[in-house]
Amino acid sequence: MILNFAVYVIQLVVGDALIAHFALWPLGRHYVPGLGEVGFEPWQLFTSAFLHGGFAHIALNMYALLAFGSVVERAAGTRRFGWLYFASVLSAGLVQLVVVTAALDRGVMPTIGASGGVFGVLLAFAVLFPQSRVMLLFPPIPMKAWVLVTGYAVIELASGILGSVQGVAHFAHLGGMLGAGLLLYYWGQHRTPAPR
Repeated sequence: MILNFAVYVIQLVVGDALIAHFALWPLGRHYVPGLGEVGFEPWQLFTSAFLHGGFAHIALNMYALLAFGSVVERAAGTRRFGWLYFASVLSAGLVQLVVVTAALDRGVMPTIGASGGVFGVLLAFAVLFPQSRVMLLFPPIPMKAWVLVTGYAVIELASGILGSVQGVAHFAHLGGMLGAGLLLYYWGQHRTPAPR
């Protein structure tokens, strides 16, 4: 969280230069007015997760990371939590890279935000505590964690396929869940005490 807020402050000072070099761009080289030539670089799979599109964007991501991440970290241990977040960010970036490269006919757009990592943490919370009751902010409806996460996944998949909510990286969210799910499965098959 500290790193995310630190990069956000740097973004406010430096401006679009960070977006040009560290946001996730589609494969190939592209000219974007105001930014110049941009294109995919391997480090963007990680650096894009620390950039945000405004205060509301980072505030919502960090709120969710604090609310669910602190519980997951206590259960899994700090080292495993770090690996889980890392795997979620990486898989979110890879899935989003495939999607944005395939959709170049719709224009060249950068992908930024910690949402892929956050959605991975959200999935881990539902796997570790499926019966926990959580309350939505809007509308304020209590539900079990597994229901919330399953519902989110269905909404993200439908929104991504239908393109009903523009400007949101739905497939990055699903990619984050995929990375977390694969890592949790791997840990389940190779049970060892969680290092703390």
